[in-house]
Amino acid sequence: MISRREFLKTGVFGTCASCIAYTPFMSTISASEIYEEDEFPIKEAMYYKQLPDVRVECELCPRACKVADLERGYCGVRENRDGKYYTLVHSRVCSLNADPIEKKPLFHYLPGTRAYSIATAGCNIECKFCQNWQISQFRPEQVDNIKLTPEEVIRFAKEKKCDTIAYTYSEPVVFYEYMYDTAKVGKREGVGSVMISNGYIKKEPLIELCKELDAVKIDLKAFTEKFYKETCSGELKPVLETLLTLKEIGIWFELVVLIVPTLNDSGEEIKDMCSWINDNLGPDVPIHFSRFHPTYKIKNLPPTPIKTLEKARNIAIESGLNFAYTGNVPGHPGESTYCPDCKEVVIKRVGYTILQYSLNSNECSNCKHPIPGVWH
Repeated sequence: MISRREFLKTGVFGTCASCIAYTPFMSTISASEIYEEDEFPIKEAMYYKQLPDVRVECELCPRACKVADLERGYCGVRENRDGKYYTLVHSRVCSLNADPIEKKPLFHYLPGTRAYSIATAGCNIECKFCQNWQISQFRPEQVDNIKLTPEEVIRFAKEKKCDTIAYTYSEPVVFYEYMYDTAKVGKREGVGSVMISNGYIKKEPLIELCKELDAVKIDLKAFTEKFYKETCSGELKPVLETLLTLKEIGIWFELVVLIVPTLNDSGEEIKDMCSWINDNLGPDVPIHFSRFHPTYKIKNLPPTPIKTLEKARNIAIESGLNFAYTGNVPGHPGESTYCPDCKEVVIKRVGYTILQYSLNSNECSNCKHPIPGVWH
């Protein structure tokens, strides 16, 4: 059995090969052993109810899985054991890295800082274009894992000079209890928490979780039920309900739409989406239109044309949204933040690098117009 120090040094984490460059954390992680499968701690789930015949019903996400004894829910990380429902991924990390916060992407949350990013296996939907399918579509016992308690996560984040923990890469809703416990410790220790999610979560657990979070980024996969059903094995309506709840709570959140050629790139759909956002969430919610690259089960489509992303951004602006961005196109002018009043650049970005920062507190330094977000 190798140590966690050796484990990280050899880079044998379950990978998100196309998007994560793993950094060895040898200086911060002590020589503690990787756990065997039956040695990983389990914790009772926070949201479920017991049913007759030793079954349980999960109350965390809209799937509301009814799970027989010794079976698991759709996500593959929650198991019924004699009428009690358990999470199998608390403190069971399969991916971690110190990322620029812009990589999430969050453009209006502490720009220029870093996020200590963690993930476990599992997801509660299946996107056919998932770039992190190597961990999101597998059970915890099918990937390499390391045990990191919430207290350890916060300590390592501080050592790596990260202001924030990002729950990301797979789907943090399925490791809800671990995220919740880590965020609580982080709040006590002065380290923020952001959830990078598909938004497939019920209202009650979302409200409770947001008491411990500082920001949320939601991947809005498309604006049709057809796309959600056929391409993601999910539903649009619960995600829109999540967005309305986030607005009601008042937590800072941003949206990302991955534009997949021929599947969710029509001007009509994007216009409907942006109009709904403006009418229901307000004009100041940032929306990022990101470039698709062929992966997982959709390898027959080309990368999104840049002109398509530009068209989507223009539609968003014409629909009244103040902060629309192009993503996955380093150096594009659509990466930067512009004052909606005087139109001057207030944050100039190239990729994950900030070249210009023209905010005084939360105001445009040119015209004093307030720019919404969570700033330094």
